[in-house]
Amino acid sequence: MFEHKKDPLLPRPKYARRVAKHSVIAAGIVFVSLAVGIIGYHIFEGLGWIDATVNAAMILGGMGPVNELRTNAGKIFAAAYALFSGVVFLVAVAVLFAPAFHRFLHKFHLDLDK
Repeated sequence: MFEHKKDPLLPRPKYARRVAKHSVIAAGIVFVSLAVGIIGYHIFEGLGWIDATVNAAMILGGMGPVNELRTNAGKIFAAAYALFSGVVFLVAVAVLFAPAFHRFLHKFHLDLDK
């Protein structure tokens, strides 16, 4: 069938570094997405920086906007940002849990070879 090399399971310190690296990447994705929301609410809805931050954080966290949207551009942005936020959540969770899932599959594969 398939020939594959049987690398051993990554040692815990290296695995911990991999988890930390993926955590930083996931946090970066969230913070960049939050910045997009803050800037969008500030530009399209004319909100101050604090109100824009609250609205962006609430949408990104899945709670919904705080301030009433008054402009059509702001409403369109809020709709697009809400859809974008749903995808960002899934991507961030996938990046965060990828090392654990990979380790599980690797260990399962090694156990099958025994």
